[in-house]
Amino acid sequence: MERRAFLAGAAALLAAPLAAEAQTAEKIYRIGWLTPTGSEEEHFGAFRGAMRALGYVEGQTVAFVSRTAEDELGRLPKLATELVHSKIDAIVAVSPPAILAAREATKTIPIVMAFWGATGLVESGIVANLARPGGNVTGIYMLAAELDAKRLELLLQAVPKARKIGVLDPQAPGFTLTEVQRVAQSRGVQLRITPLDKGREGYQRAFDSMAKANVEALLVISFPRFFKDARQIIELAARRRIPTVYEWPSMVKDGGLMSYGPTFAELDGRVAAFLDKILKGAKPGDLPVEQPTKFELVINLKTAKALGLTIPRSLLLRADQVIE
Repeated sequence: MERRAFLAGAAALLAAPLAAEAQTAEKIYRIGWLTPTGSEEEHFGAFRGAMRALGYVEGQTVAFVSRTAEDELGRLPKLATELVHSKIDAIVAVSPPAILAAREATKTIPIVMAFWGATGLVESGIVANLARPGGNVTGIYMLAAELDAKRLELLLQAVPKARKIGVLDPQAPGFTLTEVQRVAQSRGVQLRITPLDKGREGYQRAFDSMAKANVEALLVISFPRFFKDARQIIELAARRRIPTVYEWPSMVKDGGLMSYGPTFAELDGRVAAFLDKILKGAKPGDLPVEQPTKFELVINLKTAKALGLTIPRSLLLRADQVIE
């Protein structure tokens, strides 16, 4: 009897550490990251930092599975399918092409938009409505068309004598210049909308065309390719001496004249918050689609000087950051 009691006690002691280890072991959530261009390192870094701030530790409680189309949008459906088959818990899809591909690949795995910038979010069937998306998709709606119009207004304040404004046209579905055209008409300026071909030569041809048309300033609208090719655009704009407004602050830090838009820190923090809720049990369809709330105006005075521009004091006072 004593021998049986001893053996039972020993077995219990041996099993206790194993049971404790099983209870404390945490699930490693696998998060897919799907992008069209492969140039979103800063974006991806900000997102991962936001996840760390929420307590997720890479390799211990979360793992990221990244797929990028390297600017070949036709690859996105295949890459989205790869993510779906890799046993992931959720997908973060960057920009409309990636979001559409992810949505076609799965109707069950949660998808967080980071972010939808084109028009037609509801019309496309991605969500039922912004307040209650339904289905498996939620995230950030960027108000790209409205912000492009705001950027044009700011550009015209910086270059008040400009009457011919260039716009690079990415020739992509879902993107519209309606709001930009409305502002141009109200301000009495002419838009020179220049289609952009693929490759580096496409930019050169576009800038040659704008130079021949005597474009006096340039609006770079919200589009993934323009973020990826920002340095090339900045270089060509400087060479042609064309004052240009961009979407992201990093473009101004790299030599662009000015930018207006949200920040990666805010957007990716909110994307991480969406994921945190979903991983804790919330359904994407019950989480309202959100919009940016913080916007930054950044002006590069060094670039303005090189262009021979004097930025109005009223605009400088509104700037969140002035680079000298």
